[in-house]
Amino acid sequence: MKIGINVPNFGPGTDPGVLRDWARTVEDLGFDLLMVSDHVAVTPDVAERYPAPFYEPFTTLSWLAGVTGRVRLGTTVLIAPYRHPLLVARMAANLNDLSGGRLVLGVGVGWARQEFAALGVPFERRGRLTDAHLVDLRAAWADTASYGTARIPLWVGGNSEAGLRRAVRFADAWHPLRCTLPMLRGSVARLGELAAEERRPVPAFAPRIALRLTAEPVTGPERLAGEGTIEQVMADLDRLRLLGADTVVLDPYHGDPRETRRPQAAWQALAAVAAHIQPPLTPTEQS
Repeated sequence: MKIGINVPNFGPGTDPGVLRDWARTVEDLGFDLLMVSDHVAVTPDVAERYPAPFYEPFTTLSWLAGVTGRVRLGTTVLIAPYRHPLLVARMAANLNDLSGGRLVLGVGVGWARQEFAALGVPFERRGRLTDAHLVDLRAAWADTASYGTARIPLWVGGNSEAGLRRAVRFADAWHPLRCTLPMLRGSVARLGELAAEERRPVPAFAPRIALRLTAEPVTGPERLAGEGTIEQVMADLDRLRLLGADTVVLDPYHGDPRETRRPQAAWQALAAVAAHIQPPLTPTEQS
């Protein structure tokens, strides 16, 4: 099972230098994947949770591809209705080529009504638009004469029944965001049922979970996967592996934009996880 990290590409503490330091920290700690999120218009509903500056994902990942050499790069998630699918197909194929085949494209339907209005995209049709865009995106990538061989993993987010069905129909992996373990367990079972109904393969399971380390155990039915002591987090990762997770993305952002001014706290949490995943070096290996 591979481990990825969701990197804040927004907020008052975020600038090119911080993004570079995030990327190098993720890669140096041995994580497999670095992902960023997506908003185009920082309308009031977006700004409340993800304030400016907000670095556009394709631009940001293209730049970070140049300051990293191994880590995969992805979106968690690109809001499909915001861009023409042929534009997404072109940008994704080019970024994949320029990064040496490191792109993972995660997509979702979006939630910010004011941002949809600012972009002139009907909020009520976002699900149907996403489905149509995914069809067009796949068709564009099949045109190898125009787009090259774009073997880009396509992850589809969404925790609803519609999101599960969309993942079955279009995705290489289902990418749910910040859920409890019981919810994930039930949804994985439902994903298999929907795949059987659609007579399609079951997509891979690639959840994004919280990463919030605490000194004392977190209990109760509302505990998100990834919250609690380091022992609880590692147990959650093990349970997700047993559920069939191919990749788990850790999200160290807790919702307060002021956190972006203090990335060192998140880096310490990532280092703690990395230390528990990777066995310590022997004296021979250290030399």
